[in-house]
Amino acid sequence: MSSAIPTSTSVVESAVIQAPLSKVWHFIKLQDFSKFNTAIKTSSFVKGANEETDIVKWTFNDGTVLEVKQEEHSTINHYITYSVITSQPELSYSSVLSTIRCFAVTAGECEGQTYVEWTGNFSSDASAGVIQDAKYKRREALADLAKAASKA
Repeated sequence: MSSAIPTSTSVVESAVIQAPLSKVWHFIKLQDFSKFNTAIKTSSFVKGANEETDIVKWTFNDGTVLEVKQEEHSTINHYITYSVITSQPELSYSSVLSTIRCFAVTAGECEGQTYVEWTGNFSSDASAGVIQDAKYKRREALADLAKAASKA
């Protein structure tokens, strides 16, 4: 019998950001995440990557280095999907696919603001701790995005 705690392998965090979609969407490029996410020290394109594939290296303040691959990007529907392809140190799970979607709020008391949803779908070997960590990291990054967009 396994001693692992059963857990969902997905996380969904969202926020209403007090800035118009155009200002929020401006930051949603893998190579620009360091412009809003204070946990990331630098973000840059990986040299030598296939021309048809966008791969970006994120170096975090704690020394972690991820290479992320853009899987999908839509400037029409305002979303980006990316996966982690390498990590130093190694991840404790096999894979994760993340998506950030932005929606203009067009009516009500938040009209003119932006609803942002950030999901992560992890492989089945991700622990409950990994999922909780992802939840809080996304919340912190959404707060950072709100600060950056309000200054833009």
